[in-house]
Amino acid sequence: MSLVAPFDLSGNTAIVTGAAGLLGRFHCRGLAGAGARVVATDTDQDACEELASELGGDAFGIAADVTDPDSVRSMVDEVLRRTGRIDVLVNNAAINDKVENPAMALESSRFENYPLALWKRSLDVNVTGVFLCSQLIGTEMARAGRGSIINIGSTYGVVAPDQSLYQDPDGRQQFYKSAVYPTTKGAVLAFTRFLAAYWGQAGVRVNSLSPGGVENGQDEFFIGEYARRTPLKRMAVPADFMGALVFLASDASAYVTGANLPVDGGFTIW
Repeated sequence: MSLVAPFDLSGNTAIVTGAAGLLGRFHCRGLAGAGARVVATDTDQDACEELASELGGDAFGIAADVTDPDSVRSMVDEVLRRTGRIDVLVNNAAINDKVENPAMALESSRFENYPLALWKRSLDVNVTGVFLCSQLIGTEMARAGRGSIINIGSTYGVVAPDQSLYQDPDGRQQFYKSAVYPTTKGAVLAFTRFLAAYWGQAGVRVNSLSPGGVENGQDEFFIGEYARRTPLKRMAVPADFMGALVFLASDASAYVTGANLPVDGGFTIW
């Protein structure tokens, strides 16, 4: 048997939420490169169409708000109308407070001061969005007796943030990683296990992929400190996750469900 064949996604339709973001674009490229018809979905229709054009082939873009059930339902209906099937769902859309975000001042990022509105918004996107997309799309998969749902987790769903990573060389705290991102990503991992058990007999596999920190214009001190604490001595680049995503989406992982696959350069082994 060819070792390449199980990774082949030809004939499969794959939906990627948060597709216009940094990682979402590479998730789409990986799936398209394996032969899938990719549906790029995000909140901006123009961005979705631009990405689909970059992907080429039979990719297309549909805007949707993952926190709005009517919006998700409309997107699902359109995908089924155009393709007749949904084989892969990548729940990638998420809000992540970033260390390089100047809008997140030091004091407002402290746990004691963290705004309730930001907490609720992250829960809505990072958890409720995963719930809604999985509920509506996973139900279609279960009816068809096949499908792979991949929830994008995080190392911070497995281990707690080390706040010292966000100190400059003089020891001054620049930013605190908030409680909401680890909380939501921990919920995603638990939800993954629930769905894997719930839909296993229906032929739907559900796994999570937990990326490590991605280099994306952060301060040099942060990049250096993060790399030093990772066995591979570097931060990730967006392309590092493509192979793992195709593995979980394809028949190469036909006997894998309920698993969390860390792709973090070994960050969580220490």
